[in-house]
Amino acid sequence: MLRRSNTTTLKPSRGGAVLFMVSQTCQDKLIRGRAFVWEWRMRNTITVMNAKGGVGKSTLVLALAETLATYHGKSILVIDADAQASISHLLVRQPQLEAAQSGGRTIVDYLIGAVLKESTASWREFVLGDVSDVDDARSIALMPSDTALTLFEREVSKGEHESKLRKIIGAWLAEASSSFDIVLIDSAPGLSVLTECFLREASFYLSPTKPDLISTRGLKFLREFKERDPQMGFAENLGVVINMKDLLSAQDEQFDQWLRQQPANRCFHQSIPRVGALQATGFISPHSRSYWAKYPGETGDHLRHLTLELVDRVEGETIEADQPEESPGARTKRSEGKVKAMWGALKERRVQ
Repeated sequence: MLRRSNTTTLKPSRGGAVLFMVSQTCQDKLIRGRAFVWEWRMRNTITVMNAKGGVGKSTLVLALAETLATYHGKSILVIDADAQASISHLLVRQPQLEAAQSGGRTIVDYLIGAVLKESTASWREFVLGDVSDVDDARSIALMPSDTALTLFEREVSKGEHESKLRKIIGAWLAEASSSFDIVLIDSAPGLSVLTECFLREASFYLSPTKPDLISTRGLKFLREFKERDPQMGFAENLGVVINMKDLLSAQDEQFDQWLRQQPANRCFHQSIPRVGALQATGFISPHSRSYWAKYPGETGDHLRHLTLELVDRVEGETIEADQPEESPGARTKRSEGKVKAMWGALKERRVQ
């Protein structure tokens, strides 16, 4: 989905390529409060965060990336914006990750150069390819993280470089959005200076939550923060994913229904249960394996249905709030049809 106006003009870039340029009126309406005006910017950058930690955020980012790459044929950039580097450890084997961290190829090194040292190095130089242990998910790239990220954020705050950091993040996401089909940002819980920049510069934010009281308080905090300083811009709410749900717990089911009764949450229809297969993804396999081996049975089915809805929402096919919602039977039938189509497309790619 693109941010565009009905009237566009063509304009050559510095490198000679032709870019689309929206009218100034449309620019003012669409990106008011943004750090920069970006021409013909794809709306495909998603920051994944909840103010509360422990909601399975990094595991969900991993599963989304590998499912989108395997079944939808999407090219995915995963940005690890958390000092714990959880998604980096889930996507990259230890020797490769340690080499990147010791060799200065992490988000920390890129941002230190761009923000504090005014380096002109491209973010692409810090991205790792050939990540993931799923043999069909070869279109995933990663910007890894490191524990020194918290020290960088401290320097940004001490030197009052927040606006410059946001400017760099905005430029980075604008370029990445045209280079990858989907950009997933694994943001740290809470509200750090870097997390805020991604929340204000990304196209969407996606909030995983466990169906319990403490986790849902993190959603409330995020909504309240969004309402502050609206002139500064903020990502659009892509929706809430109910994650790590205990299918045998009456209390989890009660919170699930309570979350879905609040339209502002825009809960995804597919929740993700707490199962051993997802918990086992915390350890990357030393050898490549199939998607079915990593996400067997219903686990893979749940993830495929979730990514179908995610792609629909990103591409603008979601049902608006004032339109009648599909019946569960019609929604299931439509989703199953798309899953079958994905299976067929995957088989064709494996044969080629």
